[in-house]
Amino acid sequence: MSNSNAKGNRRERQLVNEFDERGFAVMRAPASGSATERELPDVLAGDGNAFYAVEAKSSAGDPIYLTGEEVEALVYFSQNFGAKPKIGVRFDREDWYFFHPADVYQTDGGNYRVKKETAVEDGETFDDLQASGDDESATDTDVRDVLVAVEQGVLTPEEAASMLE
Repeated sequence: MSNSNAKGNRRERQLVNEFDERGFAVMRAPASGSATERELPDVLAGDGNAFYAVEAKSSAGDPIYLTGEEVEALVYFSQNFGAKPKIGVRFDREDWYFFHPADVYQTDGGNYRVKKETAVEDGETFDDLQASGDDESATDTDVRDVLVAVEQGVLTPEEAASMLE
């Protein structure tokens, strides 16, 4: 195993631990190339409100690059799995920062790039990830309750629609 690979694995384990400490259920995907042709995200994490598929990359200080294929696979998996896709980046002596793939700079060659200063200024933190589950206007339980009320004739479909907006 190459040194950078060992470092990447260590960083992934650290990412898993940080999710775990914040009350997320979390797991690392099996080593790439094992299960399917299609790349799997590095980490899956959910806390009951929010659910993320994370492609994790780290760097000493240079910009972090991801291939178009890596990002496409992340988005594809996330959509099918019902998770929010996140690119997680960590530069030496910095925290983890997270981006939705749509918010990451795309190069002319179709790859993706995150610079350290961009990560620090614009990236989401673990706190942002935890909070994002709370800001959904209606939780699944609320939606279910409203639909049952419509079914029982307690609410009209129009009333239900306005409640769920």
